[in-house]
Amino acid sequence: MHKHLRYGCASLALLAGTFAGHSSAYAQSTLPPENPESGAGPSAEQSGDAIVVTGSRIRRDPLSQDAPIVFVDSEDIAKTGLNSVNDVLQRLPSSGGGLNGKFNNSGNLGNPPDGGGVGAGAAEIDLRYLGSRRVLVLIDGIRFVNGASASGVPGSTDLNAIPESAIERIEVLQDGASAIYGSDAIAGVVNIITKKRQAGFLASAQIGTTDHGDGTTQNYQLSWGNKGDGPLQLVVGGNYVKTGGISAGDRDISGFPPPYATGCDSTCSSFTPNGRYFVFGQSQTLRSPVIGRPSTPADFRPFVSPGDRFNFAPFNYLQIPIERYGAFANLKYEVTPDINFSLRGIWNQRKSKNQAAPLPFGVGVAAGITPVLDATSVDATNPYNPYGVTLDASNTQFIYRRFVEGGPRQFSQDVETTYGVATLDGKFQIGERDWYWDLNGTYGRNKASQRMLGNIDSSKLRQALGPLAACTAPCVPFNLFGGAGSITQQMIDFVTFEQNDSSRQSTWDLTGNLTGSLLDLPGGPLGVALGVEYRDLSGRFDPDPVVAAGFSSDIPAGPTKGSYSVKEAYLEINAPLLSDRPFFQLLELNGAVRFSDYSLSGSTTTLKGGVNWKPIKALRLRASYAEGFRAPSIGELFGTFSRFDQQLDDPCSSHPDNTAPRRFANDAAVRQNCIAAGVPANGSYEQANSQISVRVGGNQSLTPETSRSWVVGGVLSPLPRLSIEANYYDIEIHRAIQSFDAEVRVSDCIVDNDPAACALTTRAGGGQLTQVAGILENIAAVKTDGIDLNLAYRTGETGVGRFGVTWNNTFLLNYDVQPSLLSSRVLSREGTEQGSPSQGFPKWKAVGILDWDLANHGVSLTGRYISKLKEAGGNVMKARFYTDFQLRISAGEDNRFGFALGVNNLFDTKAPGCVTCDINNFDPTVYDLPGRYLYARATVKM
Repeated sequence: MHKHLRYGCASLALLAGTFAGHSSAYAQSTLPPENPESGAGPSAEQSGDAIVVTGSRIRRDPLSQDAPIVFVDSEDIAKTGLNSVNDVLQRLPSSGGGLNGKFNNSGNLGNPPDGGGVGAGAAEIDLRYLGSRRVLVLIDGIRFVNGASASGVPGSTDLNAIPESAIERIEVLQDGASAIYGSDAIAGVVNIITKKRQAGFLASAQIGTTDHGDGTTQNYQLSWGNKGDGPLQLVVGGNYVKTGGISAGDRDISGFPPPYATGCDSTCSSFTPNGRYFVFGQSQTLRSPVIGRPSTPADFRPFVSPGDRFNFAPFNYLQIPIERYGAFANLKYEVTPDINFSLRGIWNQRKSKNQAAPLPFGVGVAAGITPVLDATSVDATNPYNPYGVTLDASNTQFIYRRFVEGGPRQFSQDVETTYGVATLDGKFQIGERDWYWDLNGTYGRNKASQRMLGNIDSSKLRQALGPLAACTAPCVPFNLFGGAGSITQQMIDFVTFEQNDSSRQSTWDLTGNLTGSLLDLPGGPLGVALGVEYRDLSGRFDPDPVVAAGFSSDIPAGPTKGSYSVKEAYLEINAPLLSDRPFFQLLELNGAVRFSDYSLSGSTTTLKGGVNWKPIKALRLRASYAEGFRAPSIGELFGTFSRFDQQLDDPCSSHPDNTAPRRFANDAAVRQNCIAAGVPANGSYEQANSQISVRVGGNQSLTPETSRSWVVGGVLSPLPRLSIEANYYDIEIHRAIQSFDAEVRVSDCIVDNDPAACALTTRAGGGQLTQVAGILENIAAVKTDGIDLNLAYRTGETGVGRFGVTWNNTFLLNYDVQPSLLSSRVLSREGTEQGSPSQGFPKWKAVGILDWDLANHGVSLTGRYISKLKEAGGNVMKARFYTDFQLRISAGEDNRFGFALGVNNLFDTKAPGCVTCDINNFDPTVYDLPGRYLYARATVKM
């Protein structure tokens, strides 16, 4: 029998193109591995020894699954052709996406409102669209250290820090588990099980590229084990993974800010190489660059939109370059027959890059860049000032310039991860009952540095634009008025600086667990687990001193530093009340309680309870209720003020593209509110840029989020090798830590005339919207529910091989966000694209796989379906269907050599254009990169 019975879901259309004979990374197994060290699956005839499976600390029969768990093993990962375990997990239908290599946010968007920083180069997993901060990541049942990318202090795990060569399998619990594991396990748990036993060498090499000839990847994996026949078991290994960059300008979807466009519209930038000058009530630009002499008023003409705007899009990365080196070691020594000592270690280094268009900078009260630049004037004595008078708040709204002479903004991250666990475990007997215990000490550290090129020191720029008498050597007067090429190397050398940022997170974790059985009930032994845990977490972010002083002309940031500790204790029981009786092949109850005491966030108690019932052997029904909580992270508590540049549509803007209802041009009430906010009554106001600064930051008054969740479902196996599973989930989060949505805040002010919202929006002269406040608060509520439907069938041996099919679906029924507990407003996200930050909420995601295996040959055909999404403004992103193909051949004694050829996105399905998404015109949490990806892999076992 195949090592894993799989079940899955998609659509009938998906079934036509997908079958699965071997386990798939998109499929979900109803059976965990029987042997947690080998990963071997139990047969239908035997259940294997009791083990610990994710979602419980109690050892049990591996067939007795009372919670929805996804099992993904190393063979599943290999079948995808993907080069990151994160990319594999993000294709699960229940995944909401998360950071990945398609995010190129540095310098484009600033620090998102979640308090964790940009996270450049990181990879994260989001379940149920609840955010990666609400997913707990474990390594062999123990917490992993949070990430670091030198841009903040995130409260989530960077999966790029875990070497793939160390992974035996992954168990994804799609249920709340705070009572079992503590904070963060609201949406679910990802437990990465590492290799603990291996005989000899296992090596693989994979090369891939796109059909455009870019984005080339290299993936080399190596591991070795000593067979583990004696008291010592040892597995060591390493990997090297390199992914090449893909430029946005090399794909039709992202060559211009509008999707699939061939020219600019109003979404292109007002920060142009030849400048935009809103002075003396007029919006002007240069007729052409003025080189070799100061410009004069005669060199300027009216600024024309969109013809004079700047196309920043082709400078971005569609896929960022990433390079990873990783190593791991697992050692277990049998001290006595009943006592073992283990050491587990991981080291990983990640090098990644981001790139953005040359710096947009400028001065003026309506510039909306930084406080220093907004307050900077151009003195009358500056030799390049063509107007002969000081340009300040009395006569100037803004002067915009694109720093093309300084080249693109380039960001390089270097992240080093160190993680180690020492474990002493064993067993003893009380009477005839076995009890198992373990003591664990864990240390983890992420240390990151980032270098940025292309930034300007605004204090030096202010000096170079100020009175000429104050600009003495090494100061060089700066030319804002000459257009492209007029900023000389001497000017560049004086005002620019190399920005160097760093961040660090570390954790100490001490745990002790005891599990066994107390007595026999009619259905079996009463299982119990209890334990204690102490964690100490610390983190810091240190921006470059120039940035920390407030003189960055790009994204502002200040130092962040904080720490906290937590003491916890838990108790879990499993009570099999009945078994092997009519209508009660099994009836068991389970429950857990955890008490947590945080040094900063107070104490809390969480509960979980469930029932598991098998009325007949072929049917298992189950239900669970779980309370959850998430303590605010270091970044959320202590994060200093920064800026997020969010795509916003100002209702007061009168530009031709703004045709949505309830706008200045078509609604009298809106027009009146805009005029009251300082917008000209004649309708001449046009939003200068689509990105508006949202002032973000942490809040030391935050309290933990709480949640409650229900999961009800069952597994039906009416025929041998056929499994059908359905689960309904319902999750509510209360007092969610969130920044108030800036788009909603602007709408509340202008459309609904809410004075509280207006107090948190800032407009400058001429009505230009320049800033919206958005610090983190316990203000929101989130409610979501949906259905997972999974099917798997596998044939036995036939004359033409073995066949199998899996079909995995997640149906998102509702996803409602209440942005403020003080308001009855509810945002229904299901079936929509959020836009900024990019996040789609498809009502239906599905994956199906058809596998065929015959002797030493195998073929897999995979289909992936994403239902349509609707954006604000009415644009519909139509449904997409991706097809992947892989051919496998093995050779040699015991199939020692293996070869695979594959192509992902076989039919070159185009990603739908996203008008409201942050950059690159598509949602990187939902869709594939444009183009086919082709790869070849060789493996060898020795």
